[in-house]
Amino acid sequence: MGRVALVTGGSRGIGAAISVALKAAGYTVAANYAGNDEAAAAFTKDTGIQTYKWSVADYDACVAGAKTVEADHGPVEVLVNNAGITRDAMFHKMTPQMWKEVIDTNLSGLFNMTHPLWSGMRDRKFGRVINISSINGQKGQAGQANYSAAKSGDLGFTKALAQEGARAGITVNAICPGYIGTEMVRAIDEKVLAERIIPQIPVGRLGEPDEVARIVVFLASDDAGFITGSTISANGGQFVV
Repeated sequence: MGRVALVTGGSRGIGAAISVALKAAGYTVAANYAGNDEAAAAFTKDTGIQTYKWSVADYDACVAGAKTVEADHGPVEVLVNNAGITRDAMFHKMTPQMWKEVIDTNLSGLFNMTHPLWSGMRDRKFGRVINISSINGQKGQAGQANYSAAKSGDLGFTKALAQEGARAGITVNAICPGYIGTEMVRAIDEKVLAERIIPQIPVGRLGEPDEVARIVVFLASDDAGFITGSTISANGGQFVV
């Protein structure tokens, strides 16, 4: 049995690709999900990866969920904080609830999931925390003040925690995907994709979930032990830092 990896939001989209890629690389993978029981059951049937339901916005649920995963599989040594939601609106139409839901999941969710596992990683002198941020956390996006704020906060969290974990053998890194060809993105009107989105991407195409997943597999590996506090952009050149 390989090292245990826990992927939040790990049964759909980019998270599903990450879960599958980690399993193929020899990890024992647990995939968290928040609400879509049907999709989670289909994912487990197709991949053999066990899924676990809880909201990363709820700290107590994260503590309980982490304990369950570790009871089933052993200590979690790789954590991929991938779970995220959107509640888009121009700021003058954004409600406090829309703001809170996105911050609670996309930013506080990182604390809620990492905190219960951090002490164990420190004790074992090994850990990998990989946070999936976004291009819009780097450059901002109209209609996504909540999402951009949360994803930008993920980068600050990454940089600070990397400094704390370094002496304990824990690396903390972030990935900022651009437009990735998930089911959600491909559901966008073809004309909008062709005329407004893809022309902004210098490589001339959407990214693929597997391309993000391969970065995760590398960052989770022993070969990446000298990389920490880093932000890796996977956006086809759309935004260059």
